[in-house]
Amino acid sequence: MAPIDRRSLLKGAVASAAAATAGPIMAGAAGRPPAAADLAVFDTPGDRDFPKVGGNLGNQNYTALRRIDHDTVRRLRGAWVNSVEGGLRQGNSQSTAVAVDGVLYIESALGNVIAVDGVTGRTKWRYEQTRGALTRRGVAVGGGHVFTKSNENYVIALDQETGRVVWERQVNGFGNIEKVAVVYHDGLLFCGTNDGPRGAALGLDARNGDLLWHFWGTPEPGEFGHDTWEGDSWMEGGATPWIHPAVDPELGLTYWTFGNARGNNSSQDGSARGGQNLFANSLVALDLRTGAYRWHFQSIHHDIWDMDNVMSPVLADVRIRGKNRKVIVYGSKSGMYFILDRTDGSAPLGVVERPVPQEPRQKTWPTQPFPVQGGWTEQRVVDQPLGTSVPGDPNRAVPNYVRGALYDPHWDTPVLTIPGHGGGADWSHLSFSHRTGLVYTGFGYVAAAHSLTESANGLRPPGEYQTGGIVAVDVSTNRVRWKRRMPYSLGHGNGILTTAGDLLVIGQPDGNLLAMDARTGRELWRFQTGAAISSSPIMYRAGGKEYLAVYAGGTSIPYGNSAPRGDFLWAFEIGGALGPAPTPPPPVVRRPVSGGPVEGAAVADTVVIGRTYNAATGTIGATESFAVAGMAPTHLRVPAGTTVTFTNHPGNAGPRGVTQFFEGLFDVRLAPGESFRFTFTRAGEYFFNDPGSPRSTGKIEVY
Repeated sequence: MAPIDRRSLLKGAVASAAAATAGPIMAGAAGRPPAAADLAVFDTPGDRDFPKVGGNLGNQNYTALRRIDHDTVRRLRGAWVNSVEGGLRQGNSQSTAVAVDGVLYIESALGNVIAVDGVTGRTKWRYEQTRGALTRRGVAVGGGHVFTKSNENYVIALDQETGRVVWERQVNGFGNIEKVAVVYHDGLLFCGTNDGPRGAALGLDARNGDLLWHFWGTPEPGEFGHDTWEGDSWMEGGATPWIHPAVDPELGLTYWTFGNARGNNSSQDGSARGGQNLFANSLVALDLRTGAYRWHFQSIHHDIWDMDNVMSPVLADVRIRGKNRKVIVYGSKSGMYFILDRTDGSAPLGVVERPVPQEPRQKTWPTQPFPVQGGWTEQRVVDQPLGTSVPGDPNRAVPNYVRGALYDPHWDTPVLTIPGHGGGADWSHLSFSHRTGLVYTGFGYVAAAHSLTESANGLRPPGEYQTGGIVAVDVSTNRVRWKRRMPYSLGHGNGILTTAGDLLVIGQPDGNLLAMDARTGRELWRFQTGAAISSSPIMYRAGGKEYLAVYAGGTSIPYGNSAPRGDFLWAFEIGGALGPAPTPPPPVVRRPVSGGPVEGAAVADTVVIGRTYNAATGTIGATESFAVAGMAPTHLRVPAGTTVTFTNHPGNAGPRGVTQFFEGLFDVRLAPGESFRFTFTRAGEYFFNDPGSPRSTGKIEVY
């Protein structure tokens, strides 16, 4: 399949020879490809510039550059590296760089903005944030300004040449607007909100930050969709659009993805917010000048799983069943793509509402939407029989949990499902290749247990393997073209770049940047950057050369502090002089237990089941616990040959036990006061949980 031929572009458009087979591009000043301020169509491919997060207004993450291809990628080495914060080892750096006029602009984990010369790697200017650090996801460039955000709901315009503050505007009353990447188009700024009780999409005047329009994620009385919320639940309903939107200037629309429903006890409790809960879990098309509602599509009704498909939607023009269609690709956490007509939200390839299991106390919605073609990853966890190969099936279930499928409801008993609220594609940036007609995403296998006993958005069971993969889907059919399993979850900001040289580039949490064949998924090249990558690679041209760049900024998601940290902005060129960074310790792919290590000698080589442990005082909890920390201690270190005693505390109310997984060394139930002993003869990590309460999980580290 190939994307359809583009219509004749606006007057003055030209196509460079380098992009002849990749689609025409708009001409900017002096006949060069356009910068952000010049983008007049949604699918202008990156070329000399990569002017926004997502590459273009359609978030295609695609470049027309082709000098780096299957033959030359093997000679790719570092051109330069800039440690933007001097070796920062903390925070979550999820920012993607943009490149305009040979300069790269990046936000650090401290919220600082750094401009870097794209040829030399030298810092051109720095803007020092004064309102505190926070997660960053990228600046916007346009109209001679660089736009960023800060704590306290400030939007900030910096002079593109100097970094000097041009204006600051505090935008209160619509939720937090601190994390979301800003989008610039034709004098407008599009800003989403994050992490608040109620979210809104905002349109600002790029000249001064004046608020031009807003659109609430949870409609208030009198607004369309308000009747989909029970009582006053809309007031704390969440639905925050915390990822940057897509823009189609020809249709005059901007497309936003709104987050999951919240409120009441937690995001997993729907008992006091009956209804579909619009516009949570929805893609909404808005008039880009006024913010007026045009159409919406809700991917999950009355969400009780935190399965919001909040990802940057991707626009494309393709042929479907012999007809040219303007489509938008939407979906991620659920492991499904919804291919919709972006003019009206209809589904040219079909979407069906299927009955799903019900839980009246949760006021569950009777059906959920599914693409006719189905999903691209598993939707049900599978049993991993104890003692079978480790790690085995990537969608395996930790033992003793109730197994479920996507959209199985829960109440007070945890139900384990997949892809999980941290699985699927989560919020990784997708890529649409003009060459292959495929859309690509990295995804994760991170099963999650949902119940009202969880205070937030679900439990990722300690001891489970958190792996993932990459999938390529034909947009004209919504069918998987290829899928490759990978050793790490790639669903948390691990964006993909595709190129006119038929490459796919993605970074991993172990610090490796990979280049693959975009048509097959075969790995062609890898380079160790020194820190976890949670951003999208980009390409640009400067000084007569083509460069690949990526920000290896380190992140705690989903591997906590085991993922290598850093703040390295790398650029690569064919025949570059810099070799790889030293290989850091890889992330620990198994979900950790709740506590730190305790030497066996300190507790007589004994684990007490159903009790917590205070490492500072060496004391065992006075009351029975069914929490994840309900093993005293949760992490016991012993030398090989040690016999460990597992005891059900005599004060516990009933039977407890220990199931060792996945090696299957033991699986026992104990009455209060009973004990079981096992001798560990080999070094390794041995996880176990309680068949009476699988949330309570421990680990024996044998050295």
